[in-house]
Amino acid sequence: MRHLPTRTTRTVRRRVIGALTAGLLCAAGAAAPAVADSPVPAETPAPQSDNGLALTPPMGFNNWNSTHCRAEFNESMVKGIADIFVEKGLKDAGYQYVNLDDCWAKPQRNADGKLEADPVRFPNGIKAVADYVHSKGLKLGIYTSAGTKTCDSVGLPGALGHEYSDAQQFADWGVDYLKYDNCNNQGVDAKLRYTTMRDALEATGRPIVYSICEWGQNKPWEWAAGVGNLWRTTGDISDSWGSMLSIMKQNLPLASAAGPGHWNDPDMLEVGNGGMTDTEYRTHFSMWSVMAAPLLIGSDLRKATPETFEILSNDEVIAVDQDPLGKQGTVLSSTAGRWVVAKEMQDGSRVVALFNETGSAQRISTTAQEAGLPEAAAYTMRDLWEHTTYNTAGGISATVPAHGTVLLRVAADRRWAAHPPAVELGLTGSPLVEADRSAALTTTVTDLGRTPAKSVSAALTGPSGWRIKALSPTGSHVVPTGRALTTRWEVTPPAGTATGTYDLTLSARYRSPAGTRVRSSVPFSAHVVVAPPAGDSYLSDLPQLSAANGYGPVEKDTSNGESAAGDGHPLTIGGAVFTKGLGVHADSAVEFYAGGACSAVTAQVGVDDEKGAKGTVAFEIWADGTKVASTGVLTNAMAAQPITADVSGAQVVRLVVTDGGDGVDSDHADWADLRIGC
Repeated sequence: MRHLPTRTTRTVRRRVIGALTAGLLCAAGAAAPAVADSPVPAETPAPQSDNGLALTPPMGFNNWNSTHCRAEFNESMVKGIADIFVEKGLKDAGYQYVNLDDCWAKPQRNADGKLEADPVRFPNGIKAVADYVHSKGLKLGIYTSAGTKTCDSVGLPGALGHEYSDAQQFADWGVDYLKYDNCNNQGVDAKLRYTTMRDALEATGRPIVYSICEWGQNKPWEWAAGVGNLWRTTGDISDSWGSMLSIMKQNLPLASAAGPGHWNDPDMLEVGNGGMTDTEYRTHFSMWSVMAAPLLIGSDLRKATPETFEILSNDEVIAVDQDPLGKQGTVLSSTAGRWVVAKEMQDGSRVVALFNETGSAQRISTTAQEAGLPEAAAYTMRDLWEHTTYNTAGGISATVPAHGTVLLRVAADRRWAAHPPAVELGLTGSPLVEADRSAALTTTVTDLGRTPAKSVSAALTGPSGWRIKALSPTGSHVVPTGRALTTRWEVTPPAGTATGTYDLTLSARYRSPAGTRVRSSVPFSAHVVVAPPAGDSYLSDLPQLSAANGYGPVEKDTSNGESAAGDGHPLTIGGAVFTKGLGVHADSAVEFYAGGACSAVTAQVGVDDEKGAKGTVAFEIWADGTKVASTGVLTNAMAAQPITADVSGAQVVRLVVTDGGDGVDSDHADWADLRIGC
């Protein structure tokens, strides 16, 4: 049983908190009024997780990822987003909050110490915007920082020392959600700063969802359930595969901290901003939903494509995120980039995410019992992106495209026989082919169901001009449970085909015992390659098979500039400048074709000097899925370190940079003087 302090104790505690905060500000040299700038409320607020708010993860919009502080962030945009929520059905899908981020305020408080809206961006003020959003049946969110200034370089007023007056002002404007950032915090204890704002929000009497944004620096998952409704577990996300992947990996282990009213927040959605493929965006949306993360749209919906709306409005995936049980999914396995994550649902079913981190299609599998379901004769299995239901004898598996996720909802359902059997489509053989030379591939259509698949046929298709020839039967009258139709193929790209990645598609048709016709397909990637030249070559001069990077693209012969191609600087480690190599940002992975003809990879590696004293990384070299060299953790204070790897006989060489175990902040990593000997 939790024993609440007496009223006298509570009052003293709050006055002490206010005095401590003010004292710390003075010690830090910051001029600010005392924290307790409003009367201390008589009653102690309940822990934020018990305030009846955010019982499922908040859903809505935040402008930051699409606009930052550019002029396009204004009253017209915010109202337009609210209109789109209604017109496009996003409100009906569960999206509720239209949230303003940084740069909504004037650079100075007024003579009364109050915040005022930027008159150019918001000429009618914040209350007018809130009234408009409320008229649409939606809610308004706002932003400030638990510091003397917000995070933007302009330095807009923060709330440290003004918590009670700012909270009351937000309430008077009709604000329903507060994102409370961590910049310019003057070194004041994080728990103290965030608890003070919790108390200030409670004192207003208005229900305001409280989003703690201290970037995971003080492990808020260990203490913030009694303070906020959600807390950031990571640094900021960016619109890249590497960034999204790194943040997902940091958030996944924290499942035990999440639940109704208190959520891990791996930052906002990038879906639709253009830096990833639709396959990657579906993975982003799938994994955030499996992690019971807040779903805050970060793209400008006025410019969104139909594909973006299709991803964001998938009601079956949203239902995973919004399940009332409030369980965050847990990792069952993650071998070699093949992830299985399972989430328990209120109705007893399990949602299973088969997630492929790698740059090529992978078979990923588990079972219903491993996912936590009871033993049963058979199960129903719903594909939440294909919106189709099957029966399975207990196997849960799929060949998952590169960077893709298959999201399945599995239940021990006695009505399983009403659905056709699930089949798994697979491909074996190397997808690395040379122009005008034949490669052998083998496809399988495996019956996972309790019932047989009948009249099964398979087809493999590719780009125009490619010769694809079946060398064995492509059909079978029946495929029993656990058996497969196996077909061998000869695939030949035409002469002159440029190096690069090309799409192949394996399709299958079959019937259930009841006569239901089913078609299933899965995309694969074939890489047209050329053998590396004999002798020593710089890898930055050779074509890449695939590349994933934390921020911005992988740079050739310059450092990583985090944004557009070509925005880096000369590769510099410990004062030494290198003319050749790759500039990356953790987490990063770059693959090259070696064709079994190469012997060694060598480089000088380290953190680029451009980030000053910041940055910790670790370098790894892999040969055909086996790690053959690594450096351990390197810091910016270290000179360039040599790394050498034996890659004899390897078809693919993979260069990996991880974050050194402390997050990806400023992790600019250089593969300098990077060579391969063939």
